[in-house]
Amino acid sequence: MATARERTALAALDAARPVIARLDTARGSEDLAADLIESWSAVETALRSLVGGSAVTGHALIRELRQRQALTLEQANALAEFSAARDRAQRLDYRPTASDVSAARDAFLKLESGLMAAVNPPPPLPTPSSAATIPMPSGETIERGAGSPRRIPWIPIAAGLVFAALVALVLVVRPFGSASDRDTREGIRLLNEGKREVARDMFKKAAREDPKAALPLVYVGRMFREEQRFDSARVYLETAIRRDPGNAAAFREMAKLLFTQRNYELARTFFIRAVQAEPANREAQGYLGCTLIRLGRVDEGQRFLQRAGNGDWSACAAQVPQMNPQLVPPA
Repeated sequence: MATARERTALAALDAARPVIARLDTARGSEDLAADLIESWSAVETALRSLVGGSAVTGHALIRELRQRQALTLEQANALAEFSAARDRAQRLDYRPTASDVSAARDAFLKLESGLMAAVNPPPPLPTPSSAATIPMPSGETIERGAGSPRRIPWIPIAAGLVFAALVALVLVVRPFGSASDRDTREGIRLLNEGKREVARDMFKKAAREDPKAALPLVYVGRMFREEQRFDSARVYLETAIRRDPGNAAAFREMAKLLFTQRNYELARTFFIRAVQAEPANREAQGYLGCTLIRLGRVDEGQRFLQRAGNGDWSACAAQVPQMNPQLVPPA
C-alpha cells in the first residue's frame, strides 16, 4: 500500500515534469545546464519526501534510499547518472550533451513509474495461460490452457461487436467526456503533430486523472517501444493490462513489444489474447500469423495471414523458410 511519503514524492515530481519535457540539446548550453540543475533539484525534493525529509543530497541521498529499499537497483543507478549529469552542468566550462539529457529523462521516468505503481497498485496481471481457445481460419482451434479445445460461439461475439460499435458511436458523437478522455484525445493530437514529449506528458496526466484508464498508458508504452526503451514500455503496458484485463489495444502493444524483443512464444500468447478480445482486428491476426511462423508453425501462421489479408504483416509470407528476424511490427 502506498504511504503518504510516496504520494508526496509523486506530487513533487510534477514540478520537474515541465523542465524535463523541454530538455533538448538544441537549446543553448547555458539554458540546458540550468534546466538540468533545476530538474534535478525537483527530483531531489521528491527523493527527500521518501525519507521524510533529509539533509543529505546527491549520491548520499540515493544510497540512503537504496539501503531502505525505497529504490530499486535500476532506479538508483539511473538517478546516480542524473546526479552526475547535474554535477557536470554546474561547471561553467561544461557543455551538456545528449547523454546528459537522456540520463535525466531516464531517471525521471524510472522514478515516476515506480511511484505511480505504488500509489495506484493494480490488481494482479492475468496470466496468458488463463486465455481460452480461438478458432483457426480453417475451423481448427489453438488450445489455451488445460482441457480439450473448444470453439468460440460466434453469435455472442457478433452481438458483442454490435454493442461495442454502438458504444463507439456514442463516444464519437458525444461532444464532451471526462477530463481523462479529453487529455487522451489531446495527447493523440499532439502525437500526430510530432510533439512527442508534450504528448507523453498529456497521456500520463490522463492516466493520473482516471485510475481505471488504460488507453493513455498504452500510448505511453507504444512510444517507449518505438524509442527502444523496452523496460519503460513494459512497465506502462503491464499497468494498462492490470487496469483493464480485457483491453485489446493493451494486448496488441504488449505482443508487439515482445515480438520486437524476439520473445516469440510469449508474444504469441498476447496476440492470441488480442484476437480473443477483438476478433475482427486484422493487425492482431496478421502478426499472430507472423509469430507462429517465427515459431516454425508455418501452416497455422499462413492461415492467419490469409484471414488477415494484405498488410505490413504480409512480408512474413515471403520470408518462408528464410525469415528476417529484424521484422518489427508497425506502430
